[in-house]
Amino acid sequence: MVVAYTQDHVYRHPWERVTSAAWRKFTDPDNVRTLSHILEVDTLNRRLDPDTGRLYTTRSITVHAPGPWFLRRIVGQDICHCVESTVVDARHRSMEITTRNLSLRHFLEVEERSWYGPHPDRPAEWTAFRQETSIRCKPLSTLASMAEKVEQRCADRFLQNSVKGREVVERICKFLEIESSASSSPSSGRISI
Repeated sequence: MVVAYTQDHVYRHPWERVTSAAWRKFTDPDNVRTLSHILEVDTLNRRLDPDTGRLYTTRSITVHAPGPWFLRRIVGQDICHCVESTVVDARHRSMEITTRNLSLRHFLEVEERSWYGPHPDRPAEWTAFRQETSIRCKPLSTLASMAEKVEQRCADRFLQNSVKGREVVERICKFLEIESSASSSPSSGRISI
């Protein structure tokens, strides 16, 4: 059995600001407490395709992922290593992120796909966000009721963490908005170009 869910969100900020905030989500020191489940983020690869203008990035993310006590006892750890692949197409104002767990795959497979794009009703001002997550508990498939409970518990945790992630992006967007307003204001002492 697979637990899958989709979440949609509208950021009332332009795509450029939201995607800039999404890149800062893990590195902003103010987010350490909110995103305390994220232990480490390392960029493994980054390349710009000169023909398409697309930016391809691969990051390694280490997550503290405590599960039910009986699963921790079986697995023997509550740390999970994930790989995140991101494609940014600035020409078409699209950012797609796919995250998969690398460790614990023989117990649990998690795939999260996120997409940021201009909102269809207000493309210059708002950003549409969609997140799709699927969770599959592998070894417990013969014990369907236990597998369902584990999958649902994991799904609940992912939902909680995705809400925290959106809150962080919203906070950074507001900071970037204030920073942008201050730098373009003649009274700020800065010269606008």
